[in-house]
Amino acid sequence: MQAHVGLLIVDVQAGFVGAGTDHVPGIVEDLQQNYSHVAASRFVNHENSPHRRFLDWNRFLPGTGEVELAFRPGSNAFVFDKPHYSAVSYDLLRWVHLNGLSEVHLCGIDTEICVLTSATALFEVSIRPVVLEWACASGGGGKEGHAAGLIALKRLIGRQNVWADSSGRRFFGE
Repeated sequence: MQAHVGLLIVDVQAGFVGAGTDHVPGIVEDLQQNYSHVAASRFVNHENSPHRRFLDWNRFLPGTGEVELAFRPGSNAFVFDKPHYSAVSYDLLRWVHLNGLSEVHLCGIDTEICVLTSATALFEVSIRPVVLEWACASGGGGKEGHAAGLIALKRLIGRQNVWADSSGRRFFGE
């Protein structure tokens, strides 16, 4: 574990887990053990959100079972709600800075949407994002969406910041 590295688990929620993403909750639950600092986002689709207004998408309403995390966060995990695609907000950046993080590893659902926008937003505020490809998936976009997200991420944040190795050895010095 490196003190300046945190883990951001993006939207691993009951409503996003299905046939193409059902492997992710177990992976992220175990993955937390390798980090001293863990944050987990929950997408909540509030009234008057752009998702409701522009997309007519009315899932993940406050208080519904879809919003609940699909894994057990560690006792020290910072769990927060987000109303947008990106998990990067004032609260997350405050968590990053309070913990002295200069690098954040990302995993979760959906690779081509919320993981991508979160990684890009971290990059744009000079925090190194590293996407753990093997701990991400796409429900709505399936394998094609996941692959498209990885292509875009490699261009946006750099190929060296998208890690495909599922062994974890390369990342944690095992």
